[in-house]
Amino acid sequence: MERPVHPFDLWSQETLRDFLPLYARMRREAPIARVLSPNQRAPLWVVSRYKDAVELLRDGRFTKDRYKLSEADRHRYFRVGEIGQLDKHMLNADPPAHTRLRALVAKAFTARQVEDLRPRITAIAQRLLEELPPEGSVDLLDAFAFPLPITVIAELLGVPVEDQDRFRAWTLTLLSPPAGGNLEPLRRTAMQFQQYLQDFLARRRADPRDDLTSALLAAEEQGDRLSPVELMSMVFLLIVAGHETTVNLIGNGVWALLHHPEQLERLRASPTLIDSAVEEILRYCGPVRHSTSRFALQDTEFRGQLIPAGEMIMAALLSANHDAEQFDAPERFDIAREPNRHIALGSGGHFCLGAPLARLEAVIALPLLLERLPRLRFAVEPSTLRWRSGLLIHGLERLPVAF
Repeated sequence: MERPVHPFDLWSQETLRDFLPLYARMRREAPIARVLSPNQRAPLWVVSRYKDAVELLRDGRFTKDRYKLSEADRHRYFRVGEIGQLDKHMLNADPPAHTRLRALVAKAFTARQVEDLRPRITAIAQRLLEELPPEGSVDLLDAFAFPLPITVIAELLGVPVEDQDRFRAWTLTLLSPPAGGNLEPLRRTAMQFQQYLQDFLARRRADPRDDLTSALLAAEEQGDRLSPVELMSMVFLLIVAGHETTVNLIGNGVWALLHHPEQLERLRASPTLIDSAVEEILRYCGPVRHSTSRFALQDTEFRGQLIPAGEMIMAALLSANHDAEQFDAPERFDIAREPNRHIALGSGGHFCLGAPLARLEAVIALPLLLERLPRLRFAVEPSTLRWRSGLLIHGLERLPVAF
């Protein structure tokens, strides 16, 4: 018997502008809700309460590996190879494959290794701010929030920084729902990105450098730890995730501070609050709206709901981080909130590998930005700002600011 779907519209611009009322209703009425994706017209389970989300993110009964699904189930969620060979990375793997893939790059993202990047991140941020005019207006995403993390991850990987605009255009296409269900732009972009990476990796094999890509190539050559397709997918993932999370962490952070001028002035007066301010930005308006997808391989009971075999389930991270059972006055933006055990960057074995880097970039970028632009303000009516569609990324399309 076909199970019913709930009429929650997670995709409307109204919801994207202000997700709190809908998520509050979901937590109250249907904390594990079966909805219908408007793109694939396929069922999707959304877990909206904090405790349930944490349990789901740690539940090994659900698979991240789409290739474990039947061909029919795989087809209804992933239409005929949208992104070619770019999906064989650790986000789409279960242990032991996930453990093996993650271990190959984990050393580059330890707290100590990331801290060593502080001087370079600071220098990049300062250069970008110095390039701004003394007064005027810019799209802060274009001028600052994007070029900072893409430069950092490009230098770490050894990818040409001058190709950053290509990376951004490709990423925006690949992470956006297909317009009108048209998958052709998605496929075309994936093939362009794939060809670029194949050419780049061929150059690196011939001319190794002191960078993370060369280190991954060396690991590949030591045995069967990383296949050519896995290597390409890994570099793809690091480029995309290595900038996308931080772009929206910085952008959403500025948006939240400008929306809450008393908290902005509090941070200006007490710069030592920057670490807790970044954690509150992550909780209040984090850069990831929902977790990546998981699937039931067989009928699976989860928190009293039967998830049918082959169906997708994900955690609504923004909803979980506004759950009153976990957070006192969750609707309040408080840069000194304590405790703050949010799950903005996931939980369990798939916890965001780049979390230390994203945090450090935001901790460096925001104070420098506020110091350089003391009269920072919205350049347009905030209610006219548009948020990106899709279930994964929570970020603005543009952020025009004046100073």
